[in-house]
Amino acid sequence: AALNFAATLRAPALFFCRNNGYAISTPTNEQYVGDGIVCRAQGYGMRGIRVDGNDFLAVYEAVHEARKTALEQNAPVLIEAMTYRLGHHSTSDDSTAYRDLAEMKDWEAHNNPLTRARLYLEGLGEWDSDREAEMLNNFRKECLKSLHNAVDKKFPPISQLFTDVYDDVPWHLEEQREELMAHLSRNPDKYGIDDYVKDEDYEDPRYM
Repeated sequence: AALNFAATLRAPALFFCRNNGYAISTPTNEQYVGDGIVCRAQGYGMRGIRVDGNDFLAVYEAVHEARKTALEQNAPVLIEAMTYRLGHHSTSDDSTAYRDLAEMKDWEAHNNPLTRARLYLEGLGEWDSDREAEMLNNFRKECLKSLHNAVDKKFPPISQLFTDVYDDVPWHLEEQREELMAHLSRNPDKYGIDDYVKDEDYEDPRYM
């Protein structure tokens, strides 16, 4: 529907499809018949670009050209980036149940986009293993520091459960919020309410 609306209204929109070969456990050859996703663009009367999604320079060029087309022609463009999902779909997913471990290792060894980017930069003399080790060590320190800071802070107000979707909270969610707050006020010792910031002391980062 979005593609059709963009095409008929001539919206300067970019649609970026990351085709990683799977929809959870279903491989692409069981999802559709035809040459991938990019061929759908022609059916909607828009330009389509297919790119190697594991090549960061190719992706940059594809998006750059698509943006140029969208702005100059006031028309949408569909980009299909061909890549591969090396990890599991989620923490509850074991992808070795529906794909061969050798397949995953082959992609990791020969087509990992991070490895390809690193080797390219090393070939230009712009990167090396020492700088990579230093960067990873610094990132690790920053992540651990952020985690420790987060652990030391209280949780956002419980009322935030009802404010992260709508700017104006609809009546049925307002009723649910009032019901929850009334229940918590009757049972403060059972829910660790002191672990949450009070509404009057909270600064919403979305509006800071």
